[in-house]
Amino acid sequence: MKVKLLSRNPDDYVRETKLDIQRVPRNYDPSLHPFEVSREYTRALNATKLERVFAKPFLASLDGHRDGVNCLAKHTTNLSTLLSGSCDGEVKVWNLTKRECVRTLQAHEGFVRGMVVRHCGTSFFTVGDDKTIKQWKIEAPAYGEEEEPLNTILGKTVFTGLDHHRKEGVFATCGQQVDVWDEQRSSPIRSFTWGVDSFSAVRFNPVETELLASCASDRSIVLYDMREPAPLKKVIMTMRSNTVCWNPMEAYYFTCSNEDYNLYTYDMRHLEKPVTVHMDHVSAVLDLDYSPTGKEFVSASFDKTIRIFPKDGGHSREVYHTKRMQHVICIKWSADNKYILSGSDEMNIRLWKANAAEKLGVLAPRERQAANYSQKLKEKYQHHPQIKRIANHRHLPKIIYHQTREQRVMKEARRKKERNVRKHSRPGTVPVVSEKEKHVVTVVK
Repeated sequence: MKVKLLSRNPDDYVRETKLDIQRVPRNYDPSLHPFEVSREYTRALNATKLERVFAKPFLASLDGHRDGVNCLAKHTTNLSTLLSGSCDGEVKVWNLTKRECVRTLQAHEGFVRGMVVRHCGTSFFTVGDDKTIKQWKIEAPAYGEEEEPLNTILGKTVFTGLDHHRKEGVFATCGQQVDVWDEQRSSPIRSFTWGVDSFSAVRFNPVETELLASCASDRSIVLYDMREPAPLKKVIMTMRSNTVCWNPMEAYYFTCSNEDYNLYTYDMRHLEKPVTVHMDHVSAVLDLDYSPTGKEFVSASFDKTIRIFPKDGGHSREVYHTKRMQHVICIKWSADNKYILSGSDEMNIRLWKANAAEKLGVLAPRERQAANYSQKLKEKYQHHPQIKRIANHRHLPKIIYHQTREQRVMKEARRKKERNVRKHSRPGTVPVVSEKEKHVVTVVK
């Protein structure tokens, strides 16, 4: 039997006297430098500082509307085309490359409530306060031709929202009920009601294309399947939701923007409580849109700011604001994952970078390599206190800064009162309710 013995020489690691400095073992491999970590930390700190220096997200402002911008629509096949509808019934088609309006048409009397481009990209639909659904060609009419819709459907009530199926010639509208329409017919092929007087938004699921979600005025979010005769189920919250948006990569998840300043991400299989509560806004959240990767979403709020949230993060990673921008009504994330488009009360559409410090245009190979290296260093050292503080700091307008602080004080006061009530009550009578469970009233199936 072979026995291996460990042999250590104490002279290699034991001090001769207690006044000597400690002996530190050192690897003489040239690839492992003794100051590698400290060098990398300094580089990560500099990269984080430079990122904040170069963070200039605002790119352009598209002006031309004579009333507040009420809805936006992305083109399904062309990145540079954007459609916008305003509160005076006007629809504009924009070329984002040239940053100019290429076409204007008077679509409705009153507000344009919803717009969507057909999945093939040849036409688009609009709904308005005049109880009509209109289908328009994407191409401008030839010289001498009049601007006429391809098709007009007259409804019985005002429509408040619109969305199109991802693969078929079917679209959905909402108003006093949720209607599913075939493009070839002038009456809905299916109507869903569930004791609600009005709906504010409706969205098709981009993955499971037969599913729909809608926000109702009774504080509920209702789920539908087009193949079923009745709605699937609904979750009733403490306050009303304004819009809903499905995650384009994970079929079961959707996020809703709420009047209580928060956004909620749900798993449609388990509606008892949201998966994540996204908090940071200081006023009602009016709209949201997912990035095409499904990893982040952008929200527009009545507090005049735009925030970008990770899909599983409770707080925003970025906040955009300008002095002139008023209440942000609608928001879109471009299909190439690079830009964000916002429409606001003061008649402007603004173009932002999705990554505030990203350099646009063609990058040289060395430039791209340096950017990737800096990004990896920032990720590696992101939890170090100094780097975390610099990376997370955002300058906010004075009003929002004070409102945020006020909300924090109020929340802490409520929490303290709840703790005191629990402390002076019989054990078990005042249960601990998590933040996620506080906002859901009930789930109806």
